[in-house]
Amino acid sequence: MSPRPRKQRCCEGGCPSSAFKPVGIPLRSLRQIMLFRDELEVLKLCDLEGLFQEQAGERMGVSRGTVQRLLASARQKTADALVSGAALIFEEDELTEKKA
Repeated sequence: MSPRPRKQRCCEGGCPSSAFKPVGIPLRSLRQIMLFRDELEVLKLCDLEGLFQEQAGERMGVSRGTVQRLLASARQKTADALVSGAALIFEEDELTEKKA
């Protein structure tokens, strides 16, 4: 049995840049961790703007459970990159709809 198709997610704006990395080390020599646009958006909504997961889900058009999974993944990837000195690579997801 195949999984249910993913729901389209609404994200505001675009990625600030294509990568975030330690200073002075070339990107090609760093381990790269992919952070998808919807993960970055949920991190911004919950941790920066202080929204509850239900509110973030309403803004993105997804359930609270989806927000919880995205938030856990984004936090794990961000902490890994900061602790290990890896680069965060911001990737667009094919199911992410940008809001102007």
